[in-house]
Amino acid sequence: MKKLSLWLTLLLSGCMGIPERVKPVDNFDVRKYLGKWYEVARLDHSFERGLSWVSAEYSLREDGGLKVINRGYLAKEDRWKEATGKAYFADGADKGYLKVSFFGPFYGSYVIFDLDQENYQYSLVCGPNTNYLWILSRTPEMEASVKDRLVAKAASLGFDTSKLIYVTHNR
Repeated sequence: MKKLSLWLTLLLSGCMGIPERVKPVDNFDVRKYLGKWYEVARLDHSFERGLSWVSAEYSLREDGGLKVINRGYLAKEDRWKEATGKAYFADGADKGYLKVSFFGPFYGSYVIFDLDQENYQYSLVCGPNTNYLWILSRTPEMEASVKDRLVAKAASLGFDTSKLIYVTHNR
């Protein structure tokens, strides 16, 4: 039983890490982050495979956390997919480091490591390791210079940006 408990602890704690050299933003204001964000680019993973028109919407929960609604269009099945989750601060409400769950008691890292801190118009987000990366924007399109800067930053921190999927927001 001790081995199982240790294994589960190691497995679950691995999902809450931060990639080496990545630092969550300071002076984070969750109220400015609320609302709808469009996914501009992402690294591929099974839970978003094949999706276009991807967005995430954040709102406050009564328990102090965030409600997260991820939505995307799966063209090959001509249908929308939606997942609702919850997020909580992992290291203080002024840090861009949250834990998010879409699957019961299992949480993963949501690390905001670049952000338009004046207007909250773009965000660079990763998970517990360099296999998870998202570029988010308040609009479906993003200025090329901003996108290029975010991609370059991610590449400099060890993310394989040659594998980014640029999300379409039209049919």
